[in-house]
Amino acid sequence: MFADVRGSTAIAEEIGPVAFAALLNRFYDVAMTALIPKRAVIDKMIGDEVMAFFVPAAKVPMQNAAVEAATEILEGVGYGSGKEPWLPVGIGINHGMAYVGKVGTGDVNDFTALGDTVNTASRIQNEASAGQIVVSESVYSELGSAYSGVPAQQVDVRGREEQFGVHILKPFE
Repeated sequence: MFADVRGSTAIAEEIGPVAFAALLNRFYDVAMTALIPKRAVIDKMIGDEVMAFFVPAAKVPMQNAAVEAATEILEGVGYGSGKEPWLPVGIGINHGMAYVGKVGTGDVNDFTALGDTVNTASRIQNEASAGQIVVSESVYSELGSAYSGVPAQQVDVRGREEQFGVHILKPFE
C-alpha cells in the first residue's frame, strides 16, 4: 500500500517547512493509527507518502485489511466528515508476492519490500485522486460485497507493456 499526499509541493510552499513537517507528522499519526492494528508493517515514510505491507492473518485476508486501513486513513484526514478534508490523500493497493528483508551492503542497509507487486502498487497509487483508493484486480477479487459493482478500468502502468486492471474505490462519495 502507498498512501500519498496530493499537491504536497504547493502545500509546502504555501505553509513553509516547519508547518509542513507538523502537517506530515499529523498525517503519519493518522496512517499509523489505521495501519498498525491491521497487522501492517510500516516500511517507510517517504516525504509525503507512507508505504506499508500487510502480514497474513488467519481471520482477515490481507486485501480486506489493507482496504479497511486505507478507508480509515481517508476518514482520519477528514473524508466523510461533511467538511473539506484537511489533507488530500490518494491510495494505491496491490497484492502478491514480494521480497521482504534486508537490502544494502556494509554499514548502509534497510529492511524493505521489493518486487513487481510493490512497484505496481506504487504506480497504481498515481492513478488515485484525492479521496480515492485504487486497487488491483487481486485486491478487488477478495473484497466481497463491500464494493461490489465497481467497474474495472485499464490503466497504463509505467514499466509495463500492457495495461493493468484496477478498480477505483470512492468510499466517501
